[in-house]
Order: sequence, then structure tokens, then C-alpha cells
Amino acid sequence: MDKKKWKNRWICNPRFADLKPRQMLHRQLDAAFQLEEHREDLKNNHTLFRKKVEIMSGTKEVFLDISADDYYKVYINGRYVTQGPANSYAFCYNYNHIDITQYLHCGDNIIAVHVYYQGLINRAYNSGDYRQGMIAEIWADGRLIIDDCWKCGEAREYGASRTIAYDTQFDEIIDNRVKATGWRKKDYDDSAWDTAAVKADDDHVLVLQQTPNLQMEYCSPIRVCRLPNGYLLDFGQELTGTFYMKAQGHAGSEVTILFGEELESEERVRNDMRCNCFYEDKWILEEGENELEQFEYKCFRYVQLITDSEAKMSDFRVDYRHYPFDEDFCKFHSENELINGIWEICKNAVRNCAQEAFLDCPHREKGQYLGDLTVTAHAFYYLTGDTALFRKALTDFANSTVVCKGMMAVAPGSFMQEIADFSLLYPYQLLLYYQFTKDTEFLRKMLPVAEGIEHYFEQFKREDGLIENVKTKWNLVDWPENLRDSYDFDLFQPVVGDGCHNVINALYIGMKKNIGEMKEILGIPCSSEFEELKAAFIRNFYRVEKGVFADSVTSSHSSLHANIFACFYGLQPEENRIVELIQKKGLCCGVFVAYFVLYALIRMGRKDIAYEFIINESEHSWYNMLKEGATTSYEAWGKDQKWNTSLCHAWAAAPIPVLMEHFRQSCDSSDEPFHAD
Repeated sequence: MDKKKWKNRWICNPRFADLKPRQMLHRQLDAAFQLEEHREDLKNNHTLFRKKVEIMSGTKEVFLDISADDYYKVYINGRYVTQGPANSYAFCYNYNHIDITQYLHCGDNIIAVHVYYQGLINRAYNSGDYRQGMIAEIWADGRLIIDDCWKCGEAREYGASRTIAYDTQFDEIIDNRVKATGWRKKDYDDSAWDTAAVKADDDHVLVLQQTPNLQMEYCSPIRVCRLPNGYLLDFGQELTGTFYMKAQGHAGSEVTILFGEELESEERVRNDMRCNCFYEDKWILEEGENELEQFEYKCFRYVQLITDSEAKMSDFRVDYRHYPFDEDFCKFHSENELINGIWEICKNAVRNCAQEAFLDCPHREKGQYLGDLTVTAHAFYYLTGDTALFRKALTDFANSTVVCKGMMAVAPGSFMQEIADFSLLYPYQLLLYYQFTKDTEFLRKMLPVAEGIEHYFEQFKREDGLIENVKTKWNLVDWPENLRDSYDFDLFQPVVGDGCHNVINALYIGMKKNIGEMKEILGIPCSSEFEELKAAFIRNFYRVEKGVFADSVTSSHSSLHANIFACFYGLQPEENRIVELIQKKGLCCGVFVAYFVLYALIRMGRKDIAYEFIINESEHSWYNMLKEGATTSYEAWGKDQKWNTSLCHAWAAAPIPVLMEHFRQSCDSSDEPFHAD
């Protein structure tokens, strides 16, 4: 852990100075947890901080150490530098270490920081806790050259009328008439601004962020259509970022901005999106030249601009943000164009969802889900060779065990959610990370976390070693519900029914197997329970007359899920008819569970069927996404197969690791379906 001793102190907007932090962490089903109402006047707060910095002649290198809660964007002498930090809990809060030498000149310089405090409880931020403000130190050739005395003022142009999706963000009503234009530049007069308050009792425990800051690309529309009342812009594919434009107009003129993943017609964006995001912002112009500077990001392909004024609009672009992504690392080509198309939509989804964390989607939730990590991190490794973001995610979830030793399903974030299936996958993810890195030190560090999960679930053990009545966390099996292949057990969210069911036990036994493998790698003696648990699993769930597994100890129904998780962990008896069942059912599951279907088939020696499943053209296929116009992989197989389908979801990216691990070949061979360098 970083051992930096800060000399400067945390500063904040004076309106937050005397507020005590609200404690947000709690078990999802803790009925005793109570939280007082948040002050409405402090939500959606945009605070601007400015400070003059003098750089002496001959200075060689200058570094900025900075953090903010919830988020910052920093500018030097009017130029954008970077943004951050990655979301984290207050007891292990990230700060960034940035080389800013290139942005500075000899003499006076202006450091300007836009800090956003959202105030909502959601998966996107650890917000709603009254922790607001920033901390910064600038070091020139090893010498601290600033103190913690900053000027601050509020950015009054950012208004809002409602929240979007699951209180993920506010809409943006931006009024340029009250904008502090030029506040990032040296000649701006900030004499009327307040002095930022020093938060003497601030409780952030700051740690150096182990991942790089986001990469920014500027993307222009591929098509600009002039409409009678504005413009329709097509950026060609889903992009995660903020929209930028300029306009020349009169004070009070309004531009309505609609965002969407689809079109309703040739002249209308579908801004009431399938994923439960209603994207409609408003921009009010000042007299003359205007710049639109949105703060919060969205995920969209189309933008529609609507105005009754004669404003002249120009310079349309998306500031496309994502984790650093080396496009040249993995060059992919297949003789099969369907495979090429599948690869591209999966790759694009992974790039959009790889932000400062692996997000499930970059619009509706903007949250890092533990289960999704299995697929997204696996695919991201083959696309980029990067493992830092995976390590950070594993650490994020390890930190969540302060709430529950059995781990949270979303981390970080102020929204508390628990899913048993996801917790049980954590040891598998640790082994996956080890497979990529051979980092035994990290594996050893995380072993107690994995053992904590093991001990947590042992409270539900029956006499035969299986677990039942796991009612403290949601038992997912698959999502959405209509893609569970009629799984025969009461999975009512969040408290499941009584009894012992298949999938939770397959994952539980797999978890124990993975922990045993971790100990073996680390040279730690352990006694394996696997064979005994496997025997108990077969006794309770295997139906000899059918040659397949059933959904629960009392059920005669055999779902796809009851069989593929068992085979993923090698729980099937030698003589069985499971492959036949899987072939018959196909991908009658969610896109996330498809990962386990493909790997279960491969582990049973049937990678031929796995390949057929990847290229199948049924309604449950990546082909179906392409047929529906996908540029990124979906949350479900088709737009109408879930009531709130996100059209950008990286948990559907299973083909990438499967193809790379089991179908790759050298470029001078033609025996396999594709070539990858």
C-alpha cells in the first residue's frame, strides 16, 4: 500500500465544511439500517477550485498528486489534463500521480479543478455521504510548491430536473448565461470567490491508484443530417463519453439534446432508451459564441439537436473516454465474416465498459459487478495484455468484505447489493488472474479473502456438505429471469425459497476446488473435500435414468444451468448424457452464462460444439445481435429479450477468450476458423 505522507490537507466547498460523513456501508437486507435524508441543496454540486502556481526557471519535472470526492477534471493554463480518481471506498481512497511538466511554463500558471459531488446512492459513485472536495500537492524537482489555500466557487450553470435510470446520474440543464467563462485561465478575476475550507477532520485514507487515468479520444460524427429544427448526428457506433459542440446565438436561446442507441425514424433519436435511460438534456445559450461542456458521461450512438432559434451550431464531437486500450496489441482476422462481426461487437463493448473499473454497462448502472468481471476481465486481457485493471477490480471486491465477509456483488459504490453466485466465483477469478500473471504474492495476499467467502457460506452447510437456504444473498442462477430455462426453484429476489438447489451448490463446490488449487500453488497443505462433495452432489442432483442433473434435490426438471455449471467444475459422472442435453437446448440462457456453457463444453472435450454455438444463427446468438444492428454486444441475445436491454454490455464477450484460447493458430495454417497474431 502507498505510504505517502501528505503535507497539504483536504479542502472543500465551505457549505460542506461542518458536515459529518454519513456512513453508507451496510448489508443489503439489513432492515435495521437507517439513513437520514440527504440535503437536496447539496446534491449535484459542481465546485470550481483555482490556484496560482509559480514555476522557476530551470525546473525539470513537475508532478501533481491529486484526489477528489466524488470526481475531478483538472486543467492547467486552460488546457485539459486528466480526470479521476477511480471510484473507491473512503477507507482506501484513490489519488492520482500525474506528470504535468508539459502543461507548465516558467512564471505564473493556473491550476483549475472542477470537482463534482453527486449526492445520490448508486453503483457509479461512493456518494451520498457528504464527503466532498479535493486534496492536491504539486512537486517541482522534489520540492512542494503549493499549499492548501485555494479559491473556490460554484459552477452555477449545471442544473437538473430529474435523475436517470437507477439514480445513476442527473440530467444536465446547462445555462451558459451564468457560466464562469474563462475560469480556467490566468486572467480570470476570482476575487469574489470564497477561500476553500480546510476539512481538518477529513477521514479519507488515501492510496495511490494502481491503474492509469482514462484515455480520451475525440470522435466526429460519420453522418450529419440537417433537420428543419436542428441536426441528427450519427457517430457510427456506441461511444462512452461526453458530447461537445459550439453554437453562435442569442441569450436565452435553447437547444434540446437527445441521446440514444437507436433511431425511432430517419429524423428522430430514440432517447427513451430500452435500458431505462431517458436521455434529454437542455442547453441555454448566452449571447454570442458558446461552448457546450457537459460533465457526466453517457453511452450512445446518436445525438439529436432540437431548437426553435436560429443558432448556428458547429464543431460536433464526442469526447470518447475509456481505459487505455492498445488497438495494435491483438490483431484479429477470420475467413468467416460472422466471426469477424462477433469479435468486433464484443471488443467494442469491452472497450466501452472498461472505464476506471470494469462496468457492467456505461449507462444504466455504471457499476462494477463481480460476476461480470469473470467475462470482461478475461476478454480484456486478450485484447490488451493489461492485467492492472483486473487486479484493481479483485482488490475492490476484497475491500468490500468490510461490509460482509461473503463479499458484495457491486464494488465500489454506495449502492449495496449481494449476489451469492457472484461471490462464489471470486476464487475462480483469482486463479484466472494468476494464470495471466503468475503473481504468487498477490494470490497469497488474496487467499484470506477467498477463505473468508468459504467460511461465510459454510454456515449454510447440511450434514452431507451441500448448502441450502442461502437466504442472506440473492441466488441469481442467470439473468434475466426469462433466460433461466425454467429453472425449477424459487429464486424470488432477494430472498429465495427453502431447500437445496443445484447451481448454488455447483458454484460452492467449485469455489472450494479453486481455493484448494490456490493453496497447492502456494505450497500450503490442505485436505481436499472435492471428491466427497462431488459424490454428494451426484447423489442429490443426478438423475440416473436421464443421465443428466436436475435443478434441485426434489425436482425432476433438468435445466441447461443445472448441467453446465456442474460440468464447468467437473462434477459430472463419467457416463452421462449431458452433452446431448446441451446440444438439444442450445444457448437457452443469458449471455453471461454462455461463458460457462462454452467452457463447460470445451472441458468435456467438445470444443466443436462450442464453436457451433458461437456461430449459431438462432434467436439466442451473437448473430442475432448483428442482425439487429449491434455495434457493441448486448445485455441479452436480442433487443426484446429483456424488458430493459442495454445495447452495450461486456458480459456478452465470451467469444473473445474462447476463440483466443482454443481456436487460435499461426497465420500460415488454414486448418482452423481464424488467424490471430
